[in-house]
Amino acid sequence: MKYPIGPFISPDEITSEMIHIWIGEIESFPKMLKEAVQNLTEKQLNTPYREGGWTVRQVVHHCADSHMNSFIRFKLALTEDNPTIKGYEEAKWAEMPDYLQLPVEPSLKLLEGLHRRWVVLLKSLGPEDLKKTFFHPEKQKSIPLDQTIALYAWHGKHHLAHVKIGGELGGI
Repeated sequence: MKYPIGPFISPDEITSEMIHIWIGEIESFPKMLKEAVQNLTEKQLNTPYREGGWTVRQVVHHCADSHMNSFIRFKLALTEDNPTIKGYEEAKWAEMPDYLQLPVEPSLKLLEGLHRRWVVLLKSLGPEDLKKTFFHPEKQKSIPLDQTIALYAWHGKHHLAHVKIGGELGGI
């Protein structure tokens, strides 16, 4: 239940075809997420996808925050030399009032606009750009943008599965 599609594994070799597929998955994520939550009841939105996990509502708000952070990391990596990014306490953010009280629509709208911009940026990247990096202080390593594209294609599918599981559990 924690990793319904399996944990993220970064490929050893990344091809342009893989990048193209992942960008398509990132592009389609907001629409797929909106479709997954559009008919959910408040009970379903407030249902965790697993014991001790976040509710569907929290997952939707997390996706908006996580993808905003990633977009900014891309911009930093493309305009600076291996910038050190700032991590954030995802679990603590998920306990804040906007995650717990707001409807999911503001985050769905945010994701729609953000992904439109992000995909334009991603489609513009050349091979040299894809090798640019940012330094992740918590992981103590530099992470290239091509691996980050892979991660966020996975991230969308990962949390989409959580939303579907939570919606089904909340409907029982």
